[in-house]
Amino acid sequence: MTITIVAKITIREGKMEEAKAALKEIMKVVKETEPGTLEYTAHTVKDVDNEIIFVEKYKDGDAVKTHMRSLGKNMKKLSPFLEPAPPDIKTCFPIE
Repeated sequence: MTITIVAKITIREGKMEEAKAALKEIMKVVKETEPGTLEYTAHTVKDVDNEIIFVEKYKDGDAVKTHMRSLGKNMKKLSPFLEPAPPDIKTCFPIE
């Protein structure tokens, strides 16, 4: 069963362009090294200057575990641009 994660992060004021550059690198690494990750995209939010929404879709629970193991290393590039507030993360399952 596929698993979708939707996460919202808050970017520090004035740091959106640096955050987007870091995310482009992170998304490339995820696509190249995590074959069980079916979708990993980051989105800006209309009329909100400091939020990014991730939409992530994984083949299964093992793919999520693989992603979580590499998350810390990948997010080091992004963390300097984040507000200290914890991300809002939703784990979602398809209705079948």
